[in-house]
Amino acid sequence: MLTLITGGARSGKSRFAQSLCRDAAQVVYIATALPSDTEMQARIAHHQRNRPATWQTIEEPLNVPEAVARHAPQADIILIDCVTIWVSNLLYESRDSDFIAVEELAMAEIGKLIEAAKLGNVLAVSNEVGSGIVPASEVARRFRDIQGMVNQQLALASESVYLVVSGIPVRIKPSG
Repeated sequence: MLTLITGGARSGKSRFAQSLCRDAAQVVYIATALPSDTEMQARIAHHQRNRPATWQTIEEPLNVPEAVARHAPQADIILIDCVTIWVSNLLYESRDSDFIAVEELAMAEIGKLIEAAKLGNVLAVSNEVGSGIVPASEVARRFRDIQGMVNQQLALASESVYLVVSGIPVRIKPSG
């Protein structure tokens, strides 16, 4: 079962996702961020402090579908935080490819993740990137476009989708 939790930056997505894991005995947390600079190292440390020490953490910046498939059999819940950083990592690794090839890679990888999520209970945290202004640079616009398509595919495949706004989760799928 796949659940998508989306919202803007600092909207409370991760906190809400973690609250959904509260009663699970075996949580596997897939962390996608790379400690590439001091600021990102501080963000990673903050996230580490805010999750239970009993959770198994898998640092996986690129091979997220494989990590999900590998850990789904023993996990009650797999929490991916976050899809946006993962997509960014994929795009960076493919930075010398043309846009169509990068888009195809991202969509193939999200397809693999959707298939892997069928093996267990997966929560995917992802930033909503379509509510802001049109980015000024070509690379930022392309990232926004690909991330938007990824989010659409995740939402379509998900049993539940939540939009988190100002710390308040709003269930948008199924509606009700």
